[in-house]
Amino acid sequence: MQKLSTILQGIPTLAVYGNADISAEFLCFDSRRVQRGCVFFAVPGEKTDGHVYIPQAIASGAHAIVCEHLPENQHEGIVYVLVEDVHRTLGLMASAFYGHPSRHLKLVGVTGTNGKTTTATLLYRLFRQLGYKAGLLSTVVNYVEEKAVPTTHTTPDSLEINQLLSEMVEEGCGYCFMEVSSHAVVQERIAGLYFSGGLFSNLTHDHLDFHKTFESYLQAKKRFFDQLPSEAFALVNTDDRNGRVMVQNTKARVKTYALHSMADFRAKILENHLEGMLMEISGIQTWTRFIGEFNAYNLLCVYGAAVSLNQNPAAVLEILSTLTPVAGRFDYIRSKEGVLAIVDYAHTPDAVKNVLTAISQLSVQKSGKIIAVVGAGGDRDKTKRPVMAKIAFEQSDRLILTSDNPRTESPEAILQEMIAGIPPSDRSKVLVITDRREAIKTACALAVPGDIILLAGKGHENYQEINGVKYHFDDKEELEKLLIQ
Repeated sequence: MQKLSTILQGIPTLAVYGNADISAEFLCFDSRRVQRGCVFFAVPGEKTDGHVYIPQAIASGAHAIVCEHLPENQHEGIVYVLVEDVHRTLGLMASAFYGHPSRHLKLVGVTGTNGKTTTATLLYRLFRQLGYKAGLLSTVVNYVEEKAVPTTHTTPDSLEINQLLSEMVEEGCGYCFMEVSSHAVVQERIAGLYFSGGLFSNLTHDHLDFHKTFESYLQAKKRFFDQLPSEAFALVNTDDRNGRVMVQNTKARVKTYALHSMADFRAKILENHLEGMLMEISGIQTWTRFIGEFNAYNLLCVYGAAVSLNQNPAAVLEILSTLTPVAGRFDYIRSKEGVLAIVDYAHTPDAVKNVLTAISQLSVQKSGKIIAVVGAGGDRDKTKRPVMAKIAFEQSDRLILTSDNPRTESPEAILQEMIAGIPPSDRSKVLVITDRREAIKTACALAVPGDIILLAGKGHENYQEINGVKYHFDDKEELEKLLIQ
């Protein structure tokens, strides 16, 4: 059992009211989960302010409160820790509470708009095949060595991150690969973590509902690299014009990778087929089971990161040639009649463009049509909706706009915002089918042998969220019912 005073050592505070030599049995920022002996963090949120729940937390047994302003009525016997930023303090204290687990393994963070999940997951698989015990924190699933842990966010909250890292250390993991979202950086979820490396994939239009401007989005990503220690490495994609920006102020050792410009790690695509790509990575030809230029970047980033972590290049390439795509990322099935259907998590304009470009470049894509089924999530960045629809229309032969996860928004309203991106003279060529299941059925009915169907947006997700309720829905399951069974 730890004392609050011990956990607070080295952590900036404005003032501590009361005797901090009390036990801190666990930390909590959700008043509904408070138990006796808890240290409660009054976290200011987007919708509610945790300071409002201080009385409830105390009534449930919290005996210490971390806050940005003292409540009007202070309870006797309760310790109040006044800080400038509760979000950041939560991260710092969570790290201390769990014994600074990120310092006992090599933690590598992956950030960027697209490619985070694939890169982090492939690194996890690669290092396990290299013989190391490893962990993964990702959008799809978290892993503590072999144990899968369900996930709800791209980057978990500070307490969950440190708890999982602590479990990884206990399991003997030497590495952890972690997706780092821009939200997590701004909300200080990674405060207190010690990163051995940081990877940057690309930066395109996304999350402007949260960041408001592209510059703010960029700066959020850049902050991750600004905070890396001098002992770490920073590996960035210099084919993306923002790659160099990311490392302008970093103290870490800078490494670069690229397909089209000079870099420390270079690659090029020699052949591109449905079964995979023949690539040349650092001068060595390697067959991979991935397709598309966007995946070539992901694989090169994985290679560069592994080499930067002092792994043998030849061993890395050998294992890379055996790895398979991540669930919901260019996941495809083929009907007996020869219709190919692809499920992909593409939910940004750039991701939709990348996956459709990859489809059009397939050797099997000759006379067949590309039928795209595309939607946009509700309660998210609205500005990308017409852009996504425009790109999908321009790069497919037939476009069906449908519902994704409308959440609390009207699906019809979302679709109207999407179709606004298509010239009025062309809108009659677009099918708008609100019901996603019906949209998929229509795409399958329109397809003939040789055609390719793209279901974009949901990828690995096995639910559809409507008015705050999640209903089971799996794009791949729907396709298999129509094309395989």
